[in-house]
Amino acid sequence: MTTTELGMPVKYYQVGSWAVGNRLLDPERRSGQSRLDRSNALTSGHRACRGCGEALGARYVLDAAMRATDGRMVTVNATGCLEVFSTPYPETSWRVPWLHSLFGNAPAVASGVAAGLRALGRDDVRVVAQGGDGGTVDIGMGALSGMFERDDDVLYVCYDNGGYMNTGVQRSGATPPAARTATTQVVGPEPGNVFGQGKDMARIAIAHDVRYVATASIADLRDLEEKVTRAMSFHGARYLHVLVPCPLGWGTESAATVRTARLAVESGFFPVIEAVEGEVTAVRRIRRRVPVEEYLVDQGRFAHLFKPVRRQEVIDHLQAIADRNIARYGLLEPVAALPSSASSAPAAPPVRPEVP
Repeated sequence: MTTTELGMPVKYYQVGSWAVGNRLLDPERRSGQSRLDRSNALTSGHRACRGCGEALGARYVLDAAMRATDGRMVTVNATGCLEVFSTPYPETSWRVPWLHSLFGNAPAVASGVAAGLRALGRDDVRVVAQGGDGGTVDIGMGALSGMFERDDDVLYVCYDNGGYMNTGVQRSGATPPAARTATTQVVGPEPGNVFGQGKDMARIAIAHDVRYVATASIADLRDLEEKVTRAMSFHGARYLHVLVPCPLGWGTESAATVRTARLAVESGFFPVIEAVEGEVTAVRRIRRRVPVEEYLVDQGRFAHLFKPVRRQEVIDHLQAIADRNIARYGLLEPVAALPSSASSAPAAPPVRPEVP
């Protein structure tokens, strides 16, 4: 805690908020988390694990959405880690209008909230739905696809930590190949999660031709803020997929969460992209490419790839996935060929009519 010149206490929620990196930017480009009037949608006191990537991602997402809507926003939350650690009855860490739904129906509930607001003539109030990868790419995928098809005026945010972490680290449709989980044990000739399964939810959303789709990582929080702000400038169905490492489920140090997320991006294993109306419009260039092995080696869920016997063929297979992402999205091409999301000019508004 510190005090202002007026003697009022100020709590700094982000270490280094006023560091030189922010001061070098124009005021409108500075991180919203460094401002004294930040909304603090998810306040301190919740029960997330140390180093929880989901808690960090959710706070930035909802704070940015609150700024973009001038505080007129309703949030719908699927069952999962985010709901459990933030709202142990009778307490809550949320400082926004917040509804809890079932594990798989957050998109449908959010669509109903949007329809109710429209019926009341409240077109000034926006709706954000959020859930983990289990409640998004598995249990809730049908409801989410319906939301996309109807073009409901909802931003859906998936916090991808690669498994059902709240119920004991079981495999989900977003668990990477070869990863160890409670249901993909390190046994047999091909230990860990099998190759050839799972879903690329961002590409599925793009295939629905929804108005805006983006992926993001907690390793670049300013990019995450900007994508949320841009998503809220559209009306209709939108989708944001955020990589949020889980120290418990991934077997990483609590202090390594952001570094792990950065390595996922810099290796090409997690591509960061934007798409409007079904077309990829921008990508985040890899600034310092690293081999996938550098991303894997410090994660306990991949420890069996390195000891007691190094499984080079599996590591090579995972490297091939990253190489395919790099080739598919041109992540190493010159910036002039396809502007990055941070430097590109805003795309033209969507051509389809807005949702009434």
